[in-house]
Formats: sequence, structure tokens, C-alpha cells
Amino acid sequence: MIGIDLIKTDRMKRLIERFGDRFIKRVLSPHDIALYKNHRNFAGLWATKEACAKALGCGIGSECGFHDIILSKTQKGAPLISLTSKVRDNFGITDTSVSITHDGDYTIAVVALECIKRQ
Repeated sequence: MIGIDLIKTDRMKRLIERFGDRFIKRVLSPHDIALYKNHRNFAGLWATKEACAKALGCGIGSECGFHDIILSKTQKGAPLISLTSKVRDNFGITDTSVSITHDGDYTIAVVALECIKRQ
């Protein structure tokens, strides 16, 4: 399953300026917050979570919330994505992959999920 999200980075800048930490904590778990540096990289974190929810086919909601999608980085700085056991088990997810890119005013994230076949 594949999901993609495109976002204009200035949108994140305006939301962070307007709602501050309350907005950031709504989207990012305490683990994710360690990755937050500025509105541009926040756009990548946001886009990744949205792309993941799209790959799952459910969007952000009761089946998969923002905090069910956990972000980190490899030692070389490549993005990693993992899911809570609730989401992994519910959707049969066995592996995840993510790619994030920034170009000018835009950020794009693509998430690929592998799952066991359901009967």
C-alpha cells in the first residue's frame, strides 16, 4: 500500500505561529518532538504521517491517530517510520518505508506499507 502527501511549508509555519506548542503536541508524540527543528522540517513530519494514513486507507482518525505513527531517523539521518502495535495488528503491517523531500515551498512524503494478506 502506498500513500503520498504534498504540503506547502508556509502552511505549517502559519499553524505553528498561530497555535504553537499545542498544535505541535497534537501532531507529534513526545518521541517525535525530538525530531522537530523548524516549520520546514515539521512539514516533513506532518506529510509523513498524512501519507501513512493514506496508505492505510483510513486517514487520521480513530483507526490511526497522529500518535500511532512514530517517526525516527537512522544513524545516517534517513527517515524511519513505525506504527503502534494497535495499527500494525489491525492492518497486518509487516514493514514500512518512507521518503521525504523538500523543494522550494513544498514538502512531499511517500510511505509504502507491506502487509500480510488477509483472508
